[in-house]
Amino acid sequence: MTRTELLQPEPAQALAALLDVPVPDLEQGLPLLWHWIYLLDRPAQADLGQDGHPVRNTVVAPPGPGRRRMWAGGRVHTLGPLRCGEPATRHSEVLSLTEKQGRTGTLTIAVVGHEIRQGGRLVVEEEQDIVYRDADSTVPAGGDNGPERPPADGEWSVSISPTLLFRFSALTYNAHRIHYDRGYASDVEGYPGLVVHGPLQALAMAETARARGWNGNQYFDYRLIAPLFDHQGLVASATAEGDALTTAVRDLHGRQTATGTLRSAENGH
Repeated sequence: MTRTELLQPEPAQALAALLDVPVPDLEQGLPLLWHWIYLLDRPAQADLGQDGHPVRNTVVAPPGPGRRRMWAGGRVHTLGPLRCGEPATRHSEVLSLTEKQGRTGTLTIAVVGHEIRQGGRLVVEEEQDIVYRDADSTVPAGGDNGPERPPADGEWSVSISPTLLFRFSALTYNAHRIHYDRGYASDVEGYPGLVVHGPLQALAMAETARARGWNGNQYFDYRLIAPLFDHQGLVASATAEGDALTTAVRDLHGRQTATGTLRSAENGH
């Protein structure tokens, strides 16, 4: 599937306002992962399933009726600046489909590849890991254990609210109901709260790195390791380890929900 559009500054300005971070110099290029608010799939309403995700006419269709969708992680390699004010083209395809037995039942893992080109040059190369679980499988727990741990020096706390999750869903054109429909998330999918988007957690890690001065061409490998819910907060960190940054997201009680490793693309990956 291929999509081309002129990249306008307004989505980037909206994301900066949502995260309460400075608007980047859009003529120099978007920060790491900000391409996620551009070149979006906009499926017809008739193509959406009960959970809000498309079930047809999409790059990744659910492998069976009633399967639950989760974003599990990915790898992003930036090879050049992706600039606003210029057209860009994204090509997407399924790279692999694998089935395995997990602790919560049968899992189907789809690896989706994306390439974004601008001015005839490949500027973003990405793989996304999407997991589908059975509707009757056990939902991983995400309990609040122990006292709250205030953010330490160098950590970034993002105030998670239903409003923020709804606005992020709108900005990324993501209709998955687990992020904004509390009744659906609880009664149908069995979650104890609204689910914080995997891409939002990844962006929080990338922005923590950007605040430390990391920019330019980079390679980011990240995993979502536990569910995070709206009442649990979000605290992101980035710690230097040699020529790389180790990034993480935890909840307010210290439970880790995402990890990542960020390297300069010049140092290889």
